[in-house]
Amino acid sequence: MATSSNIIIRMEIQKSKITFGEVAMAIGESGGDIMATDIIHSARDSAIRDITVHIPDHSNSSLLERLRGMDGVKVINVSDRTFLVHLGGKIEVQARMPVKNREDLSHVYTPGVAKVCKAIQQDESKAFSLTIKRNTVAVVSDGTAVLGLGDIGPFGAMPVMEGKAMLFKQFGGVDAFPICLQTKDTEEIIQTIKNMSPAFGGINLEDISSPRCFEIEERLKQELEIPVFHDDQHGTAVVMLAGLLNALKIVDKKLEDIKVVVIGIGAAGVACSKMMLAAGVRNLIAVDRQGAIVAGEEYSNSMWRWLAEHSNPNRATGSLSEVIEGADVFLGLSGPGVLKVEDVKKMARDPIIFAMANPEPEIDPEAAEPYVRVMATGRSDYPNQINNVLCFPGIFRGALECRARTINERMKLAAAEAIASVVGAEELNEQYIIPSVFNEEVVVKVRAAVIKAAIETGVARRVPRDFR
Repeated sequence: MATSSNIIIRMEIQKSKITFGEVAMAIGESGGDIMATDIIHSARDSAIRDITVHIPDHSNSSLLERLRGMDGVKVINVSDRTFLVHLGGKIEVQARMPVKNREDLSHVYTPGVAKVCKAIQQDESKAFSLTIKRNTVAVVSDGTAVLGLGDIGPFGAMPVMEGKAMLFKQFGGVDAFPICLQTKDTEEIIQTIKNMSPAFGGINLEDISSPRCFEIEERLKQELEIPVFHDDQHGTAVVMLAGLLNALKIVDKKLEDIKVVVIGIGAAGVACSKMMLAAGVRNLIAVDRQGAIVAGEEYSNSMWRWLAEHSNPNRATGSLSEVIEGADVFLGLSGPGVLKVEDVKKMARDPIIFAMANPEPEIDPEAAEPYVRVMATGRSDYPNQINNVLCFPGIFRGALECRARTINERMKLAAAEAIASVVGAEELNEQYIIPSVFNEEVVVKVRAAVIKAAIETGVARRVPRDFR
């Protein structure tokens, strides 16, 4: 399940010493697959070619080493298409109107801007209508828990946050800006976000390590009057629940009747557990390295203490292999190889497995397939990808439009139900429980569901025209 990419190798081939066929054979033997070849220059004795090669990332260096060692081959340049799309960053700021003359300048800047400033000074709520605040989200990270990479710091995290900002704009029409903070201090992060909050209509926390992420989010939700959403927790939970709702339709089971086992009790695992409990699951067992989390034990993590008191009603103890017997649903947010085929065989009829560790899930989908009714992962190369892109653009689109003070449980549950509803009864099957991230209905339905729930729970400060 190694990752792979396309690289473009520009090389000069000395025709008297080696043939292109020999070069192609070397590429194939090194694990590469030639996708395209372009002749850049050809002379009597030599040719310069651009060869596009699809290759597993772990084989990349060995391929290049082999090519550089071949007599008659000179590797001129290597371009990775992924790197090329990141050159200069992936987003930019654009003006909404041109400034062509002195009059235009007087309206957008001095002296005309002064009266707008004074109007906002007298009534700060006008910032929502007279500045970018109405449609702008800060994507904030300290780079301590970047998916699949861990603590890579704020500079290393920037490409991820830029990508998130792109997705906000493309899928939800939300202007988002990446902000990576060079501090791991909880208080400094909280205060920095509070200090910059006047410019933003919402805060999307991203890739902040557990358990600090819990305190940061809770404090900001209490101290700010704009939505604060830790996507690694709640975005994952919303999309997971959407998939689970549809999977249960296939196996004809109800939330209140199923037994769920969750392994990987970090930020996402806790949020997914809380979401399922809020949705109606009664028998949920959370498992860590030491075994099932159970009431009566001492846990240093406050979230684990909460789970111990609100889950595992039968006080089951033991390892994953022990508590998974009779389970209807397995939810994994841990690491590869945690779930064994023997464990799957112990589950109830028509087992549902959400193996969401990325890039390698808790169990090889091919190995699990004979024993599983519905399978979902976090990967795009298998059916039923649990992808947060299905969630955060629509949630923030709705929250911003109704100027919600917060994103509460009702809004998140409504978003999950909306995502699930995009997959119609005639389409629903084991390979399709969750809509494509490119399905335009998703944002439309999530936005509407979030606004409706915000109005009903009293956190909306504005009622959009289509809800009046």
